[in-house]
Amino acid sequence: MSDPAFIDQIMAVMEAAFDPAWGEAWNRRQLTDALMLPNTFAVLISESGEELTDYSSQVAAGFVLSRNAPGEEELLLIAVRPEFRRRGLAEKLVDALKAQAGARGAEKIFLEMRQNNPAQTLYRKLGFQPIGRRQDYYLFADGSRMDAITFCLMNKNV
Repeated sequence: MSDPAFIDQIMAVMEAAFDPAWGEAWNRRQLTDALMLPNTFAVLISESGEELTDYSSQVAAGFVLSRNAPGEEELLLIAVRPEFRRRGLAEKLVDALKAQAGARGAEKIFLEMRQNNPAQTLYRKLGFQPIGRRQDYYLFADGSRMDAITFCLMNKNV
């Protein structure tokens, strides 16, 4: 979706949610380009956990961005504004992703993250299992590197 209000909402959440030290936030161009692809999808939710449909009058509390391929979905980004954390919104975003990915025929959902990402606890709680490690995958501005961990979730919503 290329609706500017939709993009604005995602960017506002991303800027609030991602620590710049890790360089994980995407810029507007990256996001817009990704959403122009027919296999990339995003869901925005409100602070009550409902999916947003009116992007110009409601404030997004979080979003999930994914890419679909035959039989699978890749969770690219997920974020919740700091002031709305610890309310189960990330779990609601993953539930929405599972339902929509299932409707697209995805039997598995994959994600990749840096090894020290605290969200690992949430992903494990939601049923994601580590399936691989990419050594020195992430390169940071200071020249240091960190491993990536790949997770998979069997999607029962197919």
